Amino acid sequence: MEATLINKEDIRHLTFFNKEKVIQHTDILQQIERATTLGNSFKTKVSILFQDDQSIKKVETTTWAVGSKFICLKGGIWIPISRLIEIKS
Repeated sequence: MEATLINKEDIRHLTFFNKEKVIQHTDILQQIERATTLGNSFKTKVSILFQDDQSIKKVETTTWAVGSKFICLKGGIWIPISRLIEIKS
């Protein structure tokens, strides 16, 4: 699985119109919780693998919040949870 490393700010220009769910790591919800704790408590970056409408992308940043359908990254940038593949700390 080849991923393109992108800057966090470039996520604003990506589209997530395709509603097809991606194959996610079996522990994705625990990974989201851990990433959010690391981001808020320790300002630690994580590696987030996700898929937009074009291809698989990778970003290294801090996760600040999680909602029912999206995660929020530093700077108010949102990624749909349904498009997350894996988060590595």
